[in-house]
Amino acid sequence: MPIFDHFGIIAPFYDRVLKSKNLERLIDLLGLPVSGMILDAGGGTGRISQTIREFSSKVIVADISLGMLYRAASKDGLECICSYTEALPFSDASFDRIIMVDALHHVLNQEKSLQELLRVLIIGGRIVIEEPDIRTTLVKAIAFAEKLALMRSHFLSPQEIIKSYTRPNAKVRLETEKYIAWVIVDKIC
Repeated sequence: MPIFDHFGIIAPFYDRVLKSKNLERLIDLLGLPVSGMILDAGGGTGRISQTIREFSSKVIVADISLGMLYRAASKDGLECICSYTEALPFSDASFDRIIMVDALHHVLNQEKSLQELLRVLIIGGRIVIEEPDIRTTLVKAIAFAEKLALMRSHFLSPQEIIKSYTRPNAKVRLETEKYIAWVIVDKIC
């Protein structure tokens, strides 16, 4: 059964409504620039990808919403692919950096998505997952509003995300600011 594409409906005005407030922080956490490729998993309209394009050889936006990808494809220098993050169509160790900004709570199978991100990351690469921090009152209100809008959102706490990367080949740390959490994962072997 197909899933209703809420994001396809809001794609035409998404970039005007949502602004990137933590771009310098994200660039720093990613350790940019890099010579290799960056994957923006669940990257939607490419609103983040377009701002980091100059810091790598290639940026690929992967998203399941065709409406969002249509917007991303109109931005210079971005490659787009329609894909669930649970089954990325890339070989192992394809990307130097991976970002997932404000998207993890929208995927169907979060654990599988998190493992897929690690699979397609090179050894020595880094994943930065930026998510609203569900431990805060504001984000709890947003989560409730998304439920009322019949979105399939499921917010994980930063500790739950970190738990998915508790393995010998990953070094994980957490940074927070106000209502945002960044889980930073370095693939060490």
